[in-house]
Amino acid sequence: MNQWLGQLSPLVQTLIATLFTWGMTAMGAATVFFFKNTNQKVMDGMLGFSAGVMVAASFWSLLEPSIEAAGAMGVVKWLPATLGFLAGGLFLRLVDRFLPHFHIEEGKTEGIKTSWSRTVLLALAITMHNIPEGLSVGVGFGAAGLRAGGANVAGAAVLALGIGIQNFPEGAAVSLPLRRQGMSRWKSFFYGQLSGVVEPIAAVIGVLLVTIMQPLMPYALAFAAGAMIYVVADEVVPEANMSGNGHLATMGTMIGFAVMMMLDVMFS
Repeated sequence: MNQWLGQLSPLVQTLIATLFTWGMTAMGAATVFFFKNTNQKVMDGMLGFSAGVMVAASFWSLLEPSIEAAGAMGVVKWLPATLGFLAGGLFLRLVDRFLPHFHIEEGKTEGIKTSWSRTVLLALAITMHNIPEGLSVGVGFGAAGLRAGGANVAGAAVLALGIGIQNFPEGAAVSLPLRRQGMSRWKSFFYGQLSGVVEPIAAVIGVLLVTIMQPLMPYALAFAAGAMIYVVADEVVPEANMSGNGHLATMGTMIGFAVMMMLDVMFS
C-alpha cells in the first residue's frame, strides 16, 4: 500500500488521503440515522481522544519535520517552527474574531454582526474548524514529495489516518446536536459531513504552497501545527469539558495522544 501510494504525485496522494478523512467524517455524521442522541460521556471521551490525536500529530508529523527541514536548509532550526506555529494560531484567532459563525453547543454567534441565517453561520464554523486538518495533510504530503526534514509518505499517510480517526467523533458531534434541535436526519447528516468537505480543498492549497514555494515549507508545516493546536485549545478541549466530564475527556486525550504517537513512530 505504501509502495503504491509512493508512486503517485503529492497532489494525488493528498486527494486520496483527504477523501478518506472526509469519508470518516461522513461515517460519524451518519450515526444520526441510528441515534437521535448519544451518551454525553461517550461523546466527551471521543472529543478528548480527538484532541490527543491532533496534539500528537502537530508535533511528530508537522513541527519535528519543520525543525529538521530548517536545519537542512541552513536556517536556525527553531526560527521557522516558532514563527510558523505562532502565525498559524494568530491566523485562526483573526478568523475566529472577524468571520461570523455559530457554535451550536454554546448556542451563540461569534464574529462580526451579520444578518446571515444560523445555517450559514454553522457552516462557516464547521469550515473554520476543519481547515487546519486539511492543510496539515496537504503540507505533510508536499513535504514528503520534497523529502525534506525527514518527511516521508508513510508519515504523511499516518497523519491522514490519525485525522481520519478523530474525524469520526467530530462528524457525530455536529450531526447529533442538530438532530436534537429538531433538524431532519438528512439535513443533520448533510451539515455533519460538510465539516469534512473543506479538508480536501485546504489540503490542495497546502500541497501546492509547499511544492511551488519550497523555501516556505518549514514555515508551512509549523503554520499547520499552530492552527491545529489553536483549534484544540479553543474549541475541542472546552467542548469536551462543557458537560462536567473533564476527567473522562482528559483520559481520552491521553489515549488519543498515545495512539497517534505510536502510529507515527511505528510507520514513519
